Amino acid sequence: MSGVAMMTEALDVLCPMHVVLSHTGHVIHAGPTVQKLRPDVPLVGRRFLEIFDLKRPRAITSIDGLRATAGTKLHLQLRDAPHTEIKGVLVAGPISGQCIVNLSFGISVVDAVTDYALTSADFAATDLTIEMLYLVEAKSAAMDASRKLNLRLQGAMIAAEEQAFTDTLTGLKNRRAMDHVLARHQQWGTRFGLMQVDLDWFKAVNDTLGHAAGDHVLQTVARVMVDETRDTDTVCRVGGDEFVIILPYAKGWDAMESIGARIIARLSQPIPFQGEVCRISASIGTAIFEPDGDETIAQVMDNADVALYASKNRGRAQQTIYTEDLRMDAKNLTPPAGRSTVDSA
Repeated sequence: MSGVAMMTEALDVLCPMHVVLSHTGHVIHAGPTVQKLRPDVPLVGRRFLEIFDLKRPRAITSIDGLRATAGTKLHLQLRDAPHTEIKGVLVAGPISGQCIVNLSFGISVVDAVTDYALTSADFAATDLTIEMLYLVEAKSAAMDASRKLNLRLQGAMIAAEEQAFTDTLTGLKNRRAMDHVLARHQQWGTRFGLMQVDLDWFKAVNDTLGHAAGDHVLQTVARVMVDETRDTDTVCRVGGDEFVIILPYAKGWDAMESIGARIIARLSQPIPFQGEVCRISASIGTAIFEPDGDETIAQVMDNADVALYASKNRGRAQQTIYTEDLRMDAKNLTPPAGRSTVDSA
């Protein structure tokens, strides 16, 4: 084996990313890793400056100019896609006019490994690139594990918060969620409607058909209320058979009266349960919170409650809009024995 052949064989092991250039600047030998950058195009026989674009030093267009950069760091880029950036250094070869250019991916090695399907066998055994790749891989694995853990923790936190704000029987928002939504709308300065909804004859269902029937009725009522309200509305179960509906951006009474009428009409229909029929209805009291008004949310809640009481006393299965006259009427009425007695009748 000739000395040149032995040298190129040694370079293939020690510097697998190298090329040997002739005096004309053509590649006369390419290391195995360099050739993998363009596996379908033989590099031998092509001009070096046709394969690589020399970014720095600039204005070099000939092999003589390239040879003059011996020992200087070269910044190169492959001319064909993918346009990988490569670092290099040129030294004179053992034969006059020839030169050797050793190449490296530098910081772009991570992308290059993926783009060209490189393995540890494509680098010199002493190349610290391998250790760096191991560190990058370990860091990526650690970050991926951390991201997955954070997602699980975030999911668990969201689930816990959702559970804390949800009525387990009906899936509606609970009283805690209602307070949160009301406070948020107050902070935003939102005008919203408020409906207090009580079920009529619900106690009779529990007493005659049992609590399983009562639970079925409550779940049916929840579905009806969600069906008949807007996506922006919030339906809450705040007690046994007590519900509150928050209707943001209420412009007037018409929309709320329409929603209330639909809910009352549907809940007046018999609800089948295990061969039996559950009969209930709904009474509704409605009020509006004005962000620029003098009334607090608690006062508006009380207004809706007064209107609800009026619906009960007017015969149930109806909706009443709050007015000041209702409060005066309520003072002159003698409630049977509190809300619960009226509701159970």
